[in-house]
Order: sequence, then C-alpha cells, then structure tokens
Amino acid sequence: ENKLTGTIEYRPLYNLRVLSSFDVSGNQLSGEVEALVAPSVKYANFSSNDFTSMSRFEKYKVRSFQTLRCCDVSNNAIHQNATDILEIIPPNIEEFVASNNQISGSLPDSLDNLPMLRQFNMASNSLSGDLPGFIASFATLQELDLSNQTKGFKGPIPENLWRHLSLKILNLAGSMLTGTVPSLVGNLAVLEVLDLSNNVLKGSLPSELGLLGGGASLKRLGLSNNAFTGVIPIQVGQLQGASVLLKDNRFQNTSNTAPLNLCLEREVKEFDLADDTTLCPPERNALSN
Repeated sequence: ENKLTGTIEYRPLYNLRVLSSFDVSGNQLSGEVEALVAPSVKYANFSSNDFTSMSRFEKYKVRSFQTLRCCDVSNNAIHQNATDILEIIPPNIEEFVASNNQISGSLPDSLDNLPMLRQFNMASNSLSGDLPGFIASFATLQELDLSNQTKGFKGPIPENLWRHLSLKILNLAGSMLTGTVPSLVGNLAVLEVLDLSNNVLKGSLPSELGLLGGGASLKRLGLSNNAFTGVIPIQVGQLQGASVLLKDNRFQNTSNTAPLNLCLEREVKEFDLADDTTLCPPERNALSN
C-alpha cells in the first residue's frame, strides 16, 4: 500500500477553482494543514497523517471561507492552541473534527456563532478553560464530543448545552467537569448517547434522565466514576434498551436500593451495578421472580 509522504504545496491548488472535495487522509503527510485549500472547497479531509500544525482560517479567502462545510484533521500530531485555530472559523461550517491531536488551551467564543454546525469533535486533546454553550447551534447540533482531555475544562456544564434539542451524542467524559446534572437534561429527547463518566460531578440524579431519547432511543447512559449520591431514580430503569453505567459513585453510602426494574434489567439492556448486593439485594430480586 502506497503512502504519500512529505508536505503539501498549497499555492498551486488554489488555482483549482471548481475543486469541492479534497481528501488526503490515511497517508504520512506532515507539515501544516491548510483547510481552505481551493476557492470552492466544501469538504477537506486531512485525517490520519503526521501534520503538526494547522493554519488559521483566513477571511481574505472569501469564497472558500464561505463554502467550507466539513473539515477533518483528526488523528494527527497537531500541537497548537485551540484559539489560534478556531478564533476565526468559517460561518457555514457543519462538521469540524480534530480528535486525537495535542491541541491545548481554551475554546474561543466564536464557537457560539455557528448556526449550521452539526458535528463538533475535539476528543482526546489537552483542552482547558470554560466549556462553550454552542448557542447559535441549538437547532442543528447533533454530535458534541469533547471527551478525554488531559488537562480538562473548569466549572460546570453550561446550561445552554441542555437546550440543544437535536443532540444525538453528547460525550463529555474524562473532562474534569464539576457541578450537577440538572433537570434540563430531560430536554434531550432524541439523544442516543450521554457520557459524562470520569468527571467530578456530584449531587442527586434527576428523574428527568428517564426522558432521555424519549425513553426509547437512548443507547448509553454513562455516569460512572463521579461523586453522585442519593437515590437512583426509578425512571432510569425505564430507559428501554439502554446501557446504564453508574459504577464508582457514592450511591452505596445510603440505605437506599436501586430500582428493582433496573436491578433485574427488565427494560434496560445493561446495568453495571446489577451485581452490587447493597443496591440490588439478591433476596429482593428473588422475591420478585
């Protein structure tokens, strides 16, 4: 299998006036990524290479700045500040994927002004600072993955994130987030994956978790390895077909047991504490059969 190596000479490519798709993924290219590679480019894929930097999106490249819809620079070695890359971002971008790099720093306020954004994935980097609310994308955003940050964000999950009614995937696992999960979580009626595991979240779980995905479309509820306390809501046991992952919290510190339908996995696909005899006493389980 041939692998392209070396760097890309971008200047001649900008003469390709009708080029709309540029894909050099899966090679061994290095140097800098220039996403606005041609005047009419809509789709730019630089993933799975050895690029170490990414040039800023430049407004003077007027046509490509307006036409770019999808940009994928995942699985590279980009070692750069997130604000340097994203402070100026094409306003019509729909998908931006930069997972598995070494991008650091805070995410800029410009991410609150993207009315067409559907997917934003910067998992497995070194991001820090405040988590943006992606305010202008509340009607379009379907996937947000900012999981596994080596430094981690500060503070709670922004309230605006719970208002994104089109979200199907919300993965903020391993990001050092604090605070609680509010009742607003029940707004996410088409959600398929909610993963908030490996954070520093605390407090009681809201009963509105049972509304996730309309009670039927949710596939994964990941809340393990936090500091949640109190009673596990009975509504969580009614998430049909979902994997419910609650290990390594503080539910066992009380005398409360988990809902019986959750312990018996009657409606959920999986409950990772079903074998915990404190939360799911075997004698209670036996009496119900």
